[in-house]
Amino acid sequence: MVSVLKKYEEEYGITITFSVENEPLGTAGPLALAREVLGKDDSPFFVLNSDVTCEYPFNEMVEFHKAHGGEGTILATKVEEPSKYGVIVTKPNSTMIDRFVEKPVEFVGNRINAGIYIFNPAILDRIEVKPTSIEQEVFPAMARDNQLHKLDLEGFWMDIGQPKDFLTGTCLYLSYLAKKTPELLVSPSENYVHGGNVLIHPTAKIGFGCKIGPNVTIGPNVVVGDGVRLQRCVIMEGVHLKSHACVKNSIVGWHSSVGSWSRLDGVTVLGDDVHVADEVYVNGAFVLPHKSISSNIPEPKVVM
Repeated sequence: MVSVLKKYEEEYGITITFSVENEPLGTAGPLALAREVLGKDDSPFFVLNSDVTCEYPFNEMVEFHKAHGGEGTILATKVEEPSKYGVIVTKPNSTMIDRFVEKPVEFVGNRINAGIYIFNPAILDRIEVKPTSIEQEVFPAMARDNQLHKLDLEGFWMDIGQPKDFLTGTCLYLSYLAKKTPELLVSPSENYVHGGNVLIHPTAKIGFGCKIGPNVTIGPNVVVGDGVRLQRCVIMEGVHLKSHACVKNSIVGWHSSVGSWSRLDGVTVLGDDVHVADEVYVNGAFVLPHKSISSNIPEPKVVM
């Protein structure tokens, strides 16, 4: 873990500091736990839920936050069915948040909390080191004090906390790259690319006669054998996909392998160091790390 942290610190020119909970403190308590780090000066700081993906408009958020002068800013995203969520309601003709309406029966708006915030250190005065919900306890208090604003997110957003949603979020991200920075994707003119939106790490090796895409990401040091078919999947670092394997709608974890003529489908998820034998069909299984699969799994199940 230490070597991985140093790698990212050097790559991005940052310092990574961990604040570890000995007991669950909810979505707000950890901020108070990290008070010495977050409150060391008057600079605003970001808070992000780790299970969302979007375009991350950090610079725009900083400018907007400083301009309105309030204590906090919530990034808000538009949804088609607001009745399923907690909806943000602002004051008339303003970005200032008036209240939150949980799963409204009548239409009050279609913007919800996107799980990305920027706060002034003053928010720490509202929170103690105990289990606390930032959504249910801290935000309503800030709204009552006229200290909370929203900034509308344009572009894609997805909660990726579940494997099926992670795959959908990956598809959205790849579509975003195709529009904004297509040079990061493999050219559709490559003979193995089928349908586009394919992202492959330069250290990966692709065999002959493969058919890859649409919506595929392949990580570092992956070996893809001859005749492999990949579609709507994520292949993590160090994976070996043997000849004529087929992976669709699935996630293959680090350092795993999929045997020749084997097939993964139905939102199958392989953990770290999982090895699927040749000619095996796996449909919708969640396989924990360090396991070997030698027979078919035709229906969804968890392999402990």
